[in-house]
Amino acid sequence: MSIEILVNVAPRETRAALLENGSLQEVFIERASRRGLVSNLYKGRVSRVLPGMQAAFLEIGLARTAFLHVADILAPPPDPGNDAHDDAAPNTADIRTLVREGDDLLVQVVKDPLGSKGARLSTHVSLPSRYLVYMPQGTRVGVSARIESEEERSRLRETVTTLAAEQAGGAAARGGYIVRTAAMGAPLEALHADMLYLQRLWAHVRERSLATPAGNLVHEDLPLTTRVLRDELRTEVRRVLVDSPAEFARMQEFTRSFMPEFADRIELHVAPLPIFDLHGVDEEISRALEARVPLKSGGYIVIQQTEAMSTVDVNTGGYVGHRNLEETIFRTNLEAAVTIARQLRVRNLGGIIVLDFIDMEDEDHRQALIAALQAALASDRAQTHIASISPLGLVEMTRKRTRESLEHLLCAACPQCQGRGFVRTPETVAHEIFRELVRQSRQFQSDELVVLAHQDVVGWLQDEEANVLAELETQVGRPIRLQAEALYGIDQYDVVLA
Repeated sequence: MSIEILVNVAPRETRAALLENGSLQEVFIERASRRGLVSNLYKGRVSRVLPGMQAAFLEIGLARTAFLHVADILAPPPDPGNDAHDDAAPNTADIRTLVREGDDLLVQVVKDPLGSKGARLSTHVSLPSRYLVYMPQGTRVGVSARIESEEERSRLRETVTTLAAEQAGGAAARGGYIVRTAAMGAPLEALHADMLYLQRLWAHVRERSLATPAGNLVHEDLPLTTRVLRDELRTEVRRVLVDSPAEFARMQEFTRSFMPEFADRIELHVAPLPIFDLHGVDEEISRALEARVPLKSGGYIVIQQTEAMSTVDVNTGGYVGHRNLEETIFRTNLEAAVTIARQLRVRNLGGIIVLDFIDMEDEDHRQALIAALQAALASDRAQTHIASISPLGLVEMTRKRTRESLEHLLCAACPQCQGRGFVRTPETVAHEIFRELVRQSRQFQSDELVVLAHQDVVGWLQDEEANVLAELETQVGRPIRLQAEALYGIDQYDVVLA
């Protein structure tokens, strides 16, 4: 598999695209006006404690208060005699015993503000580096599930455990670690350097948190250009292409300092054609904002994102197959499964996702479809869970959501339909106008009634409803004049007394 990372730098926006075999898989966008907050550390002040929700709201200096659930609050120190304590176990204590209004807490953002919801916080701090994630309040060493070799998993766990034990003399050395996927094959020296860096970083964070007033940023995660190197640059990546000389120099310096084995893979894009245009990324982003996605076979899928969940509907479209109906449906569903997995990553859809595949009678085909979907999702960094096919033939799944979807990031609700996705027809608006004319004529006296409306509505009234207007003029006892307004929406109108 050939993987490329493209980085496009504009004055107030930076975009990164992850391509696999030339096909767009993920898009990361960071704007100066709204940088992502995930992994940032803040000193927050508790503004409200809600026992009924077992949650608290904190002021961290953002437009909306942030949300902290009891499960994300560091539990009190365990009983030393209790060997069954689990670092990862959720906190089940009453939130009123853990925080009070006015308390100051060091918190980390685990989910960006989404829609009308504020950011989600945790007191379980984690600091990532190239190979490791340091958890100051933890005590154990874990290894990424994406490292499948048991031999390599054992080597990494033993190496990190030994290195941590060697540093146990200092308070800053305490804590747990997660070994990241990028650490596969990493030598002891590189892991040790990462560990020392993380311990220095945590010492710096603790010092800053003591000096920082409540409601302010304590530590900010790396900018997108270097963050994408830290998180995505690995052996399979053939090159990282960036179109800004200044960022190219910064990325080279970062790579030489933290991952020198990849320094020669950072390249400067110098072609006259913009980097995203040259590789078709802008076109792919535009298509990812459309509801309908065509399949190569002639079928298509329709993706709809709502407040509660995202839905995907699969249709055969123009695909007629070559054998029989069941085989045609099976082939369409298999192709759709691969496309859906890719679209979820490109669009960054999260939360509950319901997939409406075409109904299949053969149980073997159903199981093969679930297996194909799981295989297609295997390369997704976001955590996913697939349930079995429901009695209604729907596949229910979840995908972890930490940042806004591509649609929410790039788009706003349509001012014409206010996000409903539809508008009233000219005929419907015409009948509303008729009712409003009668209502106004009974309440107020005037010489004339003037209707201000969209051109299409005015045209409908003049062409299709001319007889009704004539009858209505007789009924209200005064003339009715129509006036087209260029700035009015299709379902916007006014009746003016003149």
